Amino acid sequence: MKNKSKKLESIERALEVMDRLRAECPWNHAQTNDSLRPMTVEEVYELSDAVLKKDDESLKKELGDVFLHIMFYSKIAEEEGRYDIADVMDKLCEKMIYRHPHVFSDTKAADAEEVSTNWEMLKAKEKGGNKRILSGIPDSMPPILKAYSMQDKARGVGFDWECKEQVWDKVKEELGEYEDELNAMSSAGSEQDKAAAADRAEEELGDFMFAVINAARLYGINPDTALNRACDKFRRRFTYLEEKTIRQGKDLHDMTLAQMDEIWDEAKAKGL
Repeated sequence: MKNKSKKLESIERALEVMDRLRAECPWNHAQTNDSLRPMTVEEVYELSDAVLKKDDESLKKELGDVFLHIMFYSKIAEEEGRYDIADVMDKLCEKMIYRHPHVFSDTKAADAEEVSTNWEMLKAKEKGGNKRILSGIPDSMPPILKAYSMQDKARGVGFDWECKEQVWDKVKEELGEYEDELNAMSSAGSEQDKAAAADRAEEELGDFMFAVINAARLYGINPDTALNRACDKFRRRFTYLEEKTIRQGKDLHDMTLAQMDEIWDEAKAKGL
C-alpha cells in the first residue's frame, strides 16, 4: 500500500490530467453538468455491479470512473468561478467532522446504531440542510432503495416497530389487501370497474412491497442486494435452460412448461 505522500501525488496527477482534458480534448471541453449527469448515473451502477461481484480489479476501475466525474463537475464549476475541488473536499471534511462528534469531540456513542441515530439528528439541525427528514431522498432513486432509505431515516427518529416480529402482521395485511383487489379485477363487470380495481391493485402491490422491504430492513437484510441475487440466479438457470434446449435442437416456444421445468430443476440441482 502507498503512503500518504504517494496517494497525494496520484490525486495531483489525476487533477492535472483533468485540466489537460478540458483544455485540449474537444469532447471533454464540450461537456456540461447536464450532459454528464446520465453518464454519472451509469458509472455509479457499474460501481455497484463491481461491489456485488467483489471484483477488486473492476472496483479500482469503477471507483476511478466515479472520481473522474467528481473532478469533472468540480472543474466545470472552477471554470465558471463558482467553486473548485478544494471546496468540495472542504465541505466533505466539515460535514464528516460535524456529524461524528464521538470522534472529533467529547461526545460518546455506544454502538453503530447510536451513531446512525445521532447522524440523522445532526443532519436535521444543519444550517441550510434538509428541512424535513425525508426531503434529502432523491425522487429519481430506484424504488427499492428509496423505500429502504425512507424507512431507515424514519427509524433514526424513533418511528419504527417496537420489535421486529410485529412487521409480519403488516406484511400479511398488505398481501391480503392486494389479493382482494386482484380478485376484484377478475370479477369486475365493466371495463371501468376493472380499470379502477387495477389501479387499486397497483397501489396495494406497492404497499405490500414496501412492507416486505421494511421486514428485510428490520432483519438486517438489504432488499436491493437480495433481489439482485434472485435476478442473477434466474439469469443463470434460464440461460442453462435456453442453452440446453438449443443443444438439443429444440425451440423453447415449442416446449411445454413441464419440459422446461425439468431442465430448470436440473440447473437448480447443479447449484446454478
